[in-house]
Amino acid sequence: MALPVVDLGDVTHAIQLALAPVFLLTGIAGMLNVMAGRLARIVDRGRQLGEQDPPQRLSAEGVAVELQSLERRRHLASAAITASTLAALLVCMVIAALFIEVLLELKLKWLLGLLFTGSTLALVVGLAFFLREVHLATQTVRIPMVPPGR
Repeated sequence: MALPVVDLGDVTHAIQLALAPVFLLTGIAGMLNVMAGRLARIVDRGRQLGEQDPPQRLSAEGVAVELQSLERRRHLASAAITASTLAALLVCMVIAALFIEVLLELKLKWLLGLLFTGSTLALVVGLAFFLREVHLATQTVRIPMVPPGR
């Protein structure tokens, strides 16, 4: 079976079509970086609380409440990262499908639409989990108006 001859103009057009998903992929990568940073801070705070012998300025009950909150936040941040990573993977599949469509002269518009829609939905879910984690963080952390010791 001979492969179809691919016109250079078709490949150029496929590259042009793939640029928009590549920019989306860059944006998702930036968001993943922020999400991973928040997850790292949550884990660090949990370790810090777990390693303290006598907790500083916190009762044992206060430590337990904060650890429970940190565990909930860790779960939400992890879910946000998972959904956003899925979105990035689906965008990569969109890019690959664009080139496969051109190189093999297939009609994959339905697949491209399905993959892009799935990517968008996964990104919405990831952002919703991230928003919930940020909201939970702002509800559980209170900044004192007067410095301690006054």
